[in-house]
Amino acid sequence: MSDGESENEGASKAPLYDKVALIGLGLIGSSLARAIKRGALAGRIDGHARSERTRDLSMKLGFLDQVHARAEDAVKDADLVVICTPLGAYEAVLEVIGPHVKPGATVTDVGSCKGAVADGFARHLGPGVHGVPGHPVAGTENSGPDAGFAELFENRYCILTPTPETDRAALERLSTLWRAVGSIVELMDARHHDRVLAITSHLPHLIAYTIVGTASDLESQLKREKADQAAIVETQEVIKYSAGGFRDFTRIAGSDPVMWRDVFTQNREAVLEMLGRFQEDLVALQRAIRWGEADKLEDWFTRTREIRRGVVELRQAGRFSPTEGDEAKD
Repeated sequence: MSDGESENEGASKAPLYDKVALIGLGLIGSSLARAIKRGALAGRIDGHARSERTRDLSMKLGFLDQVHARAEDAVKDADLVVICTPLGAYEAVLEVIGPHVKPGATVTDVGSCKGAVADGFARHLGPGVHGVPGHPVAGTENSGPDAGFAELFENRYCILTPTPETDRAALERLSTLWRAVGSIVELMDARHHDRVLAITSHLPHLIAYTIVGTASDLESQLKREKADQAAIVETQEVIKYSAGGFRDFTRIAGSDPVMWRDVFTQNREAVLEMLGRFQEDLVALQRAIRWGEADKLEDWFTRTREIRRGVVELRQAGRFSPTEGDEAKD
């Protein structure tokens, strides 16, 4: 075969999907569109957002071929539909698009809870439509179509939660797409996913929101003390002297409040279970500090540091920024 024939063969390689429809054009949706476009993984990419401003901005940024004010128009003739809205909107989205998704198409999502999504797919998707819940474990604290970037999913896990009835060809095709945008694909039971993510993602966000809220309450208390008596602590010190730990908490707490509201209501049971376990460990640490049990504290911190090192070795540390260097990996 000549060099010219090789080049023509590469240029004529068919995309994975003729048409991809994205419902929701925030950080994840816009990043996925950019990654798909970069890799020529779809013949065309259509999108839907409720906000006219978001629709206009998405077209201006160039990661869509067409944008629609109605979700049912976006999914028409799509081979792959990806729901990228907050979890609380899924039910309404599925009710609207369900009758318009063609047989043979795949519907997936990017939400952080999977059990409820699997139930919703079963209720609303028609015969011959393949529902495969998914969760790319990637993100930043930023939101909106201008926050997205094609590199978001590189070397990050994407968990797919098929059922025994899931069409194997549809699952493999979707897995190929996620690998093509840089993800490491894992298959997992939906309920197991929700318990795992409750401790690795949901509980840390809940703690971050709580600590930042506690700091805000402390600042308000200090302001009152300053008005009543000589100020011992300046009111801005809580923020001014934020070291790495508190800085990282504020980054996490800067995430989309609507998205996280939905996560905690959708994954209530698993989050409450993990929160109970965390409270037990916190009481044990409180006791060790109260009684000066230095060996227990050191053993605990040594064990947890090893876990952190494992996260770094798996290249899952950092700020999920396309410009971050090795220094972000510890």
